[in-house]
Amino acid sequence: QVHLAESGGGSVQAGGSLTLSCAASGQPYDSNCMAWFRQTPGKEREMVAAIYTSEGRTFYADSVEGRFTVSQDDAKTTVSLQMNDLKPEDTAMYYCAADYGLRAARFRCLRPSVVDYWGQGTQVTISS
Repeated sequence: QVHLAESGGGSVQAGGSLTLSCAASGQPYDSNCMAWFRQTPGKEREMVAAIYTSEGRTFYADSVEGRFTVSQDDAKTTVSLQMNDLKPEDTAMYYCAADYGLRAARFRCLRPSVVDYWGQGTQVTISS
């Protein structure tokens, strides 16, 4: 039902900027939240940035706070991640995520285990 389509990945030199976009389709209703996660080989998937749909409240990983900005469109179907001052350590596969759960839950979109749907991922590579 729900499909998350990511775009904007690519290769950028350190210090550069990149914007990722995720469009949700087939939503039964507005998501509770949408988020961006990233993963590198041998490491667990980690939350990069998240936004709660109705509240607009945002969350960021300590490693990206101040450099990345997550936002949503008025229709609440698209979430963007503006990445500035990119570093080689930001290199990873970035995944869009969304949660549509009806039950109360803690840490929605903040942990991989509290996410309902995932995009296919888009590669971000930062060269030094």
